[in-house]
Amino acid sequence: MPRFVLPLMVLALLALLAIGGALIVGSATLDIEQVAGVFVGQGEPLAHTLVMELRLPRALSAFAVGGLLAVAGALMQILLRNPLADPYVLGISGGAAVGALAAMLAGLGGVLLSGSAFGGALVSMLLVFALARGEGSWTPSRLLLTGVVVASGWGAVITLLLSLSPTQALPGMLFWLMGDLSYARAPWMPLTLLLVVCLMLMPLGRHLNVLARGPMQAAALGVDVRWLSWGIYLIASLLTATAVTSAGTIGFVGLVVPHMLRLVLGNDQRLILPACALSGGLLLVVADTLARSVMAPEQLPVGVITALLGVPMFLLLLNRSRS
Repeated sequence: MPRFVLPLMVLALLALLAIGGALIVGSATLDIEQVAGVFVGQGEPLAHTLVMELRLPRALSAFAVGGLLAVAGALMQILLRNPLADPYVLGISGGAAVGALAAMLAGLGGVLLSGSAFGGALVSMLLVFALARGEGSWTPSRLLLTGVVVASGWGAVITLLLSLSPTQALPGMLFWLMGDLSYARAPWMPLTLLLVVCLMLMPLGRHLNVLARGPMQAAALGVDVRWLSWGIYLIASLLTATAVTSAGTIGFVGLVVPHMLRLVLGNDQRLILPACALSGGLLLVVADTLARSVMAPEQLPVGVITALLGVPMFLLLLNRSRS
C-alpha cells in the first residue's frame, strides 16, 4: 500500500489546485488575496458571493460528478475486460437521462428526480443484460454491442420526450443534456456517495483484480463472480444516475480517465479506483472552468469541453497502446 501513496497525493494536490483555480477564474477574475480573504472572513461582499455561493459549490459538484463517472467507467471496464466499456456506451446514462427527463416533465424534483434517474439507469442495465444473455450466456463483446443498440434506443426516446416538452422548457433541457453544472448547488450528496463507494471498493480490490483477468479465473480462486458482477452493475448504475441528475450527460470522462491511468499506473484496482475518483474530478473541474471562462460571460456546455479534450486524448492513448 505505501507505493500507492505518492501517486494519490500528487493527484489530490492537482485536484486542489484545479479547484483553487476554479475559484479565481471566471467572467469576473479574482486574485488569490481576495479568495483567501473570503475563507478567513475578511473578503469583500462581491467576492464572498462569487466564491461561496457560486464557484465553490460548482467546483465541488464538478469534482464529484467527474469522480463518479470515472469510477463507474473503471468498474464497467473491469467487468467487461474492454477499455471501450463505459456507462454511456452501455446505455446506462441514456436510461438515467430518460428517467430524469420524464421526472422533469411530470414536475418532480429533489429525491424523486434522483430516484427516477436511478430507476432509468437500473432498467437500462437490466435490459442490456437480458438482451445480451438471450438464451445463452453473455460475452463481453455481445454485452457491449447490445449496450450500443440500447443507448441508441434511449436517444430516440430522449428525442421524443423533447418533442413533447413545452417550448419554454426546451433550451434548459437541451443545455442540461449536453452537460450543465450551472445549477449544481448541492455538491455534498454526490461527494458523499463518491467517498462511500471508494471506501466500499477498497477492500474488494483483490477480487476486482482477479475478475479483471476473467470470470473463470476468478471463480477458480474462490470469487463469487455472479454477486460481484451484479454489485458492479448496481454501483455503476447508482454512480451514473447521480452524475446525470447533477450535471446532465457528460461523455468521455468514464472512458478516457480509467484507460489513461492504467497505462500510467498499471492495473491494480486498489490504486486505479481512488486514482479515477481524483483524476475524473480533476478533469471535470478543469473542463468546467474552461466552459464558463473561455467565452465569458457566455457559458459553454461542459460536455462539449470534455469531448474536445477527450477525443484527441483517447486517440493518443490508443496510438501509444499499439506502439
